[in-house]
Amino acid sequence: MKILIVNKFLFPKGGSETYIFKIGKQLEALGNQVQYFGMSHKGNIVGNALGVYTQDMDFHGGSVLSKLSYPVKTVYSKEAKKKMLAVLRDFQPDVVHLNNFNYQLTPSVICAAKEYERQSGRRLKIVYTAHDYQLVCPNHMMLTPSGRICAECAGGSFFNCFLNSCIHSSRLKSLIGSAEGYYWKFRNVYSLIDAVICPSAFMESKLSLSPVLRGKTVVMHNFTQETEKKPVKKQPYALYFGRFSFEKGVDTLIEAARVGNFRLVCAGSGELEDKLNACPNIENVGFKTGEELEELIRNAACSVYPSVWYENCPFSVMESISLGTPVIGADIGGIPELIDNGKTGFLFEPGNAAELAEKVSLVISNGALSQQMSAECFKKRFDSAEDYCKKLLEIYTR
Repeated sequence: MKILIVNKFLFPKGGSETYIFKIGKQLEALGNQVQYFGMSHKGNIVGNALGVYTQDMDFHGGSVLSKLSYPVKTVYSKEAKKKMLAVLRDFQPDVVHLNNFNYQLTPSVICAAKEYERQSGRRLKIVYTAHDYQLVCPNHMMLTPSGRICAECAGGSFFNCFLNSCIHSSRLKSLIGSAEGYYWKFRNVYSLIDAVICPSAFMESKLSLSPVLRGKTVVMHNFTQETEKKPVKKQPYALYFGRFSFEKGVDTLIEAARVGNFRLVCAGSGELEDKLNACPNIENVGFKTGEELEELIRNAACSVYPSVWYENCPFSVMESISLGTPVIGADIGGIPELIDNGKTGFLFEPGNAAELAEKVSLVISNGALSQQMSAECFKKRFDSAEDYCKKLLEIYTR
């Protein structure tokens, strides 16, 4: 089978990219041909045989002239449609697997897939993995700049994005986001998607608020890398690894570290780094990957995931549990689907720093509890990349 994976970034950037690289590699291992379409970038590690990609759109840089054209290009991209068509004609895939495409590639890539069908007379299966809430929320997070959880756009009333200045607290950017939502709603483009993979049941519940997506969703939790189940003597520290940002609950984390009597190690980077570094109870070890990060996770008494937005299916939570480290996670979004409360970790009320501090302190101060929870973590079963991709192939061939 030939599969074209579409994602705006084709270099390591975040969870979406981790996902596409791993499924692409595994799909090839299962005997399929895989190519990729996205933006041109010097860091790209995957691509297509034709070597055709859209121009890199850097919203934080670029010339004044290019920035003036962004409002139109983020809604509809003639370039993306034209170049996607060229890749489709050259590769002739059976499946187009969409991932993050809004604003840089735009849903024009879906139009390209349908035009290719008409021109070639070949049926093309269109599958979409939802890494966020973009199809029902223009700012993709269902979270206003003030920190309020919001579902006002989910039924198709995208003007609320403008009213609440939801995109970067900017009226202009939010107006463009509202326009993008309405434009593709009126063109009914998302009805052309055959299947929507939701990495959590919570995600499915939110995407199903859209009449166009309802009935097309399939819940498939993310996969984890096969790791050695190696019990270790837990060290008396809690670990946070990830982005230092507001939506990740880093403010809650800092406050918990201030009121709690425990050692907190943080591995990552982000806009709240200075604020985090100012807390005397926090040891910031910087951004870590590979074996270095794995050792930090394995040795921790627990890891912490304090998000205040509707997290989807965080790889970080699954990775921690797979390595035998219980997770103290916010009871929000898809996080509760991954943690067996009281066994592989604890849930706490989002934003409640006192409760977070209490539960972290409980695990760190009780070595026997930490080891017991670690043993429960090793019993937890998540799909491997191979298991996951076999399910994908079933969806591709339905």
